[in-house]
Amino acid sequence: MELSRRGLMGGVVAGAALTALPAGAEAETSGYTTRIDWERFLGEQDLVWQRIPRAWYEGPFLGNGFLATAVYREPGANAVRFTVDHAKVQDHRPRFGNEWGVARLPVGRLLLTPVGRITGVDLRLDLWNAELRGKIVTDRGELAIKLFVHAEKSLLHLEVRPTSGERAVKLEFQALDALSPRTIREPPPATFPLNPKPVSRTVNGLTLVTQEMVAGGQTATAYRTRERHGRTDLLLSVEHSFPDRTAEAAVNTAITTAPAPEVLRQQHQRWWHRFYRKSFVSVPDALMQSFYWIQLYKLASGARREAPIMPTTGPWLEPTPWPSVWFNLNAQLEYWPVLASNHLELDPIPRTISQHQQILVDALRPEFQADSMGLRRSTDPTFQDAGFVGSPLHPSPDPEIGNLPWLLHNAWLHYRHSMDERILRDTVFPVLRRSTNYYLHFLRKGDDGRLHLLPTYSPEYGVAPDCNYDLALLRWSCRTLIESAKILKISDPLATRWQEVLDQLVEYPVDAGGFMIGAGVPFAKSHRHYSHLLAVYPLHEVTWEQPERRELIDRSLKHWLSFEGSLRGFTFTGAASIAAQMTRGDDALRYLREFVARFAQPNTMYFEAGPVIETPLSAAKSLQDMLIQGWGGLIRIFPAVPSVWQDVTIHDTRTEGAFLVSAVRRGGRTRFVRILSEAGQPCRVRTGIDGPLTVRGCSRWSVRDGVVELGLRRGQEALIHAKGERDFTIAPVRITAPGRRWGLPALPPGGSAVPVDISASFDNDGLSNEFTSRDGDFDGMGDTYPAAQLPQTGSVTDDGVLFEFHNGDEASRNNTVANGQTLAVPAGRYVKLHLLAAADTGNVEADGAVVYADGAVPARFRVTAWQQRPQFGESEPVATTLMHTPSGPVTRQVSIFHQSVELDAARELSAVTLPRTSGPRLHVFAITLEKPK
Repeated sequence: MELSRRGLMGGVVAGAALTALPAGAEAETSGYTTRIDWERFLGEQDLVWQRIPRAWYEGPFLGNGFLATAVYREPGANAVRFTVDHAKVQDHRPRFGNEWGVARLPVGRLLLTPVGRITGVDLRLDLWNAELRGKIVTDRGELAIKLFVHAEKSLLHLEVRPTSGERAVKLEFQALDALSPRTIREPPPATFPLNPKPVSRTVNGLTLVTQEMVAGGQTATAYRTRERHGRTDLLLSVEHSFPDRTAEAAVNTAITTAPAPEVLRQQHQRWWHRFYRKSFVSVPDALMQSFYWIQLYKLASGARREAPIMPTTGPWLEPTPWPSVWFNLNAQLEYWPVLASNHLELDPIPRTISQHQQILVDALRPEFQADSMGLRRSTDPTFQDAGFVGSPLHPSPDPEIGNLPWLLHNAWLHYRHSMDERILRDTVFPVLRRSTNYYLHFLRKGDDGRLHLLPTYSPEYGVAPDCNYDLALLRWSCRTLIESAKILKISDPLATRWQEVLDQLVEYPVDAGGFMIGAGVPFAKSHRHYSHLLAVYPLHEVTWEQPERRELIDRSLKHWLSFEGSLRGFTFTGAASIAAQMTRGDDALRYLREFVARFAQPNTMYFEAGPVIETPLSAAKSLQDMLIQGWGGLIRIFPAVPSVWQDVTIHDTRTEGAFLVSAVRRGGRTRFVRILSEAGQPCRVRTGIDGPLTVRGCSRWSVRDGVVELGLRRGQEALIHAKGERDFTIAPVRITAPGRRWGLPALPPGGSAVPVDISASFDNDGLSNEFTSRDGDFDGMGDTYPAAQLPQTGSVTDDGVLFEFHNGDEASRNNTVANGQTLAVPAGRYVKLHLLAAADTGNVEADGAVVYADGAVPARFRVTAWQQRPQFGESEPVATTLMHTPSGPVTRQVSIFHQSVELDAARELSAVTLPRTSGPRLHVFAITLEKPK
């Protein structure tokens, strides 16, 4: 239990007073109380697994910004995989591009193989202590496990305590080849020299695995296993060095000098306990509250100021076509939540820009390098890649030039939330000056007297002149440069040019649908990215607080979301943040819930063609936007709280101006707001508190049009509340919308649905994503289901029947083609066999069998072809509006059907034999058995 009382500083600030106090107002000095039982509160947010996770997007994950692990069942084996990854492990041959030459590289995996068959798990990811604990259950006993990745050292500790029947359990490390996971989509280039195989040796109980690199440098893994007191302790370390070959010595030292496991655990827990206490958020929605805290845990597991910028996968590397860092949205969204959550120590973006400016110069063609900088779309964490940033003056299919200014917007926000002028002076201003120069090369004055931008690329949509994405970034850049020069007291010769751009730049192209992609290019197709709306969010160049712009914002948002087909998770997190700016809390919550229902995985991870970490993190930012906003020099308290959230608490939430803000809402009313100024900046706050106000701790204050203006010195804080309010307690709020725990719950006890894990039999990939419709082949002609329109959350429920569903990494297999194979099922008595299935080139009517303990019985399988409507009385739980073909998507409905086969409940079922199909083939996506009622 944490119980503290902090005195608020009073006194009169030197200088002229703001205005006289309003009538009836008071100025006092007092305090507030925090009552947060951190261990109990975070324990309520823990993830729990009572079924074994099948993939990275279902299982526990741990890390420290560098070393990381994810836990799930080894595919096709009776074992549990603990991945071993490290954020610095990459190739260093930029001439081969980001997909191969500077891609993230795998390290290895630990395999825990029990003696008996795995029958279940009971695992808990303890957020407060950042540790995985629990047991793996087999038909021979149990394996109790404890796992943590040290918060500050490159050390992973795994403890396994077997019962007597599992004493012969095996724990082994498997090194993986240092080859880009891009192989999920295509083989490496024929001219690409492969890295040598890793080499392993064991000396005095310490195993060293060394991966030498063609480009120089090395990756090294060291581990030691000890048996003691009936348990096995494994300690493992990974390092990567380039161009030096020092990694092996580093991991050797890390293992041989490590203190005892309990000492490591205590160090680790102290770091995490300090981390969580830096801010607090509580909402009455259990699912969203847990989601938020898991994202903070995820950020601290994957990010550090001194760590590499996270690639698309975060530090957890899985098969992906995108094994590097993407800067046309991904990196920016990843780090937004660190600001309001008061965790600037997790943000590497300002440091990275500062350290690698020459690479940003070299990224441009030589004729631009004298005065400009640019950032390629996808690179390694130091901005290295092959080729040049696109240019409208050179032949290019996608002159995408806005990546650097958008990344600089993140650095600017870091400055605004810290008010650390060094970031502004040494990084933001000089680099933004050069990235803006790059834009200036492509401006032309039109016959209308306005400045127009040559055709540039709106991320993922297409090329257009006067591209709204770039017009927004250019306006923001010029405005920010002028403001920064004033702050830094710089008389810059380009200032008149920046002002000229602001005065003469063409207006944003709009049409009946709202913001267009650019001049002559309407927004006219389903598109996940909000690049054309960047002026609204996150740049706030066009805002809801401009009454003349409201209709345009509203129209643009509705038009964007009206096209289904390619909408993805971050579509809805972006929509939620835009709705929050519009003060529409109910809409914002609806968009967040749609993201959770359609896209969030059991462990809160997210995927498209592979793992992409930014979307759940951006959902945490959307929730922050609903509770507090600080753009435009105004702090807005609870600007978009949903009507069903009557109680909300925020504490030490960081805003622009380097303010730490706490606020409490009870019974649908804001009760008090506390503000601490770290930098002595002007403070304006819209509290939403009704009636006469009392301000304690600050004597210089006034109220104008519902906005409280405070004259706070550096280190001074104020408490604002309605006159007569006496309860200034900061504590968790009562849950009024209960929700399931994240993780994998057990099937309902005594429930009738028993999903059967048939993933080991999958032999067909019938899905493809919008990026490569040639991935997969459902019907033998290269046609596939569009993955974006299929269930993303690992399950499908139809008519009360739960099916497990696989819609994972690109190129992964997700269904079984019926060819007479026999599939084992959990032995038992059942009344029905439920299939999630579809036929390909025609309907299927064929005989298979159900296998009972006393013999097999023929069974008729009747399933409709995927392009038809149900022919055999099936239901249609999955239907799409598109079909992917080798030449691209076409508008056509394709379906997956729910069919059932009657069983004899008086006999014990042990297996199912699928029919042998060849002409039209039967594809089985899932099987669930139904128990008698």
